[in-house]
Amino acid sequence: MPGIGSDREQVRALIAGDRAAFAQLFRQHNAAMVRVATGITGSRAVAEEVTQDAWVAVLKHIAGFEERSSLAGWIFTILVNRARSRARVEGRSVSFDAGGEDNSLAAAFDGRGHWKDTPALWEEITPDRIVAGRRMLDVVTAAIEALPPGQRAVMVLRGQQGLEAEEVCAILGINEGNMRVMLHRARLAVRAAIDRLER
Repeated sequence: MPGIGSDREQVRALIAGDRAAFAQLFRQHNAAMVRVATGITGSRAVAEEVTQDAWVAVLKHIAGFEERSSLAGWIFTILVNRARSRARVEGRSVSFDAGGEDNSLAAAFDGRGHWKDTPALWEEITPDRIVAGRRMLDVVTAAIEALPPGQRAVMVLRGQQGLEAEEVCAILGINEGNMRVMLHRARLAVRAAIDRLER
């Protein structure tokens, strides 16, 4: 089955009870949702429960989706709200405040958020590099999992899910400056993990 394109088409399909549309949406977002919720709740098991609850809420309220944000933004807003509520109940509080701007981070990235110096492993693709790619993926995944909750959430929402900066800020309740700082720090941490792999 070809993928369902626009948010509007996905919403229509979900309202109609299209299981394939839900399966596609689930595959697209579930892993990232668990990563974000784990950072907020501090427990993968709790994060999986929160993510399931969020999916139930998405399906229950899909007819009320008003397109004020992207469908992904709406889904992650539901998830973050539920994860924060669960964390509060369990006596855990997570702040997504980055503590302000940090201009010293600018040295590693250009004005568009790309690395100024590409990691050596990315310069050319050879059979050896392809084999090393699996190891690199494991290292990058571990580096993302080790990030502080705010940085992990920003990295997943902005970097992996491709949400717009305004949506990420709205979901997490932070300003754009803090979002940029957290994304920058997250990218630096991932870059450091890749650099250690190259040594």
